[in-house]
Amino acid sequence: MRGYRALARATARAALTYRLSFVLGIGTVLVQLVALLAVWHAILAEAPVNGFTWPQMRAYLLVAFAAGTLVSILGDFRMAFRILDGNVALDLVKPVDYQKARLAESLGGLWIELLLIVVVVGGTLALTGGVDVPAGPALALFATSMLLLVPLKFLLVYVSTLACFWTQNYMGVQWARLAVINLLSGALIPLVYLPHWLATAAQWSPFAGLTSTPALIFLGRVGVRDGLVLVLVQLAWVLVLWFGARLIWRQAVRRLTVNGG
Repeated sequence: MRGYRALARATARAALTYRLSFVLGIGTVLVQLVALLAVWHAILAEAPVNGFTWPQMRAYLLVAFAAGTLVSILGDFRMAFRILDGNVALDLVKPVDYQKARLAESLGGLWIELLLIVVVVGGTLALTGGVDVPAGPALALFATSMLLLVPLKFLLVYVSTLACFWTQNYMGVQWARLAVINLLSGALIPLVYLPHWLATAAQWSPFAGLTSTPALIFLGRVGVRDGLVLVLVQLAWVLVLWFGARLIWRQAVRRLTVNGG
């Protein structure tokens, strides 16, 4: 455990050292939040659309911002470049599990991300008004959903980055992942605005757990029983992706070739 804690601390120190890079990365999500708030305010100012009022959509977008900010200091580019240039071989000789080590790195900056979420969400609420917070079981389900979001998001990024063992470039992989996640998670628009067949498929996919599930629970658009089902779907995908990633890793390292002495 000492090695994993050291990796987590190193990630936090790197984020604080290279502040400009971190701020630029978070700035992308912040700009998206401001733009979406402006667009949806214009759309919903007069009347609800598909059951969403402006206050509900504002709360939805704030949850989406929080979800998008969590696990944003993963360092997938660093992992990808180490795979592509062969330096991942050095990681293989370290006395830590590769997958758990990358998870520890992603958790290292979690407190920084949480602090940023509190500042941005608090500032937005101060300027635009408060939101209704769920109570009792719904609040507990929301907290559980946000907690499960952390390993779920890590695993989706981790698995996609392992594709670098089979590709020669990471940019295409990243763009494809971002496009799919933004659409099917509900980060850009709630899934109810998608065609019914696509919304249904997305809700049962791992992507919905990144935004739609916690947001719907927070807004009370699903009951406690349905919310529990959605949280269990999140948990199931975490388990499937965790063990699936280990199988992919075993196949990936067989493709690793290191030249030289």
